[in-house]
Amino acid sequence: MKAREEGTQLELDFRKIARVAAACAGVIPVAVQNINTGEVILVAYTNEIAFRKSMQARRLILWSTSRGELWEKGATSGETFALVEAYVNCEQNSLLYKVRPARGGICHTRNARGAPRNCYYRRIDPATGTLENLDP
Repeated sequence: MKAREEGTQLELDFRKIARVAAACAGVIPVAVQNINTGEVILVAYTNEIAFRKSMQARRLILWSTSRGELWEKGATSGETFALVEAYVNCEQNSLLYKVRPARGGICHTRNARGAPRNCYYRRIDPATGTLENLDP
């Protein structure tokens, strides 16, 4: 169990954007929303190649900042996502993808039942700063 991914302590990574900027020039953030539920399920990155492939294939294709490669969500896990709609913000420096899951969650973590979750599965208690797992 990784403490950052499963623990109850808040350990925000305020250096992520700086690392992404240094290692992955030419990327912008993408908020990914389940079109059926309205839930934000992931925030990731895309570059020009991933963006064009996503638009062409109508599937969720992103740029993996940790691996430095194209990332077609679900290519290995089977948890694929159809790209239904895409939006750009006013400054054209971030995107919103509305997707439809083929079957399950999007996160690389899994709950106790072994099912993939969405990435926002822990709620912050503002009084204590601890995390509550909503999908244990």
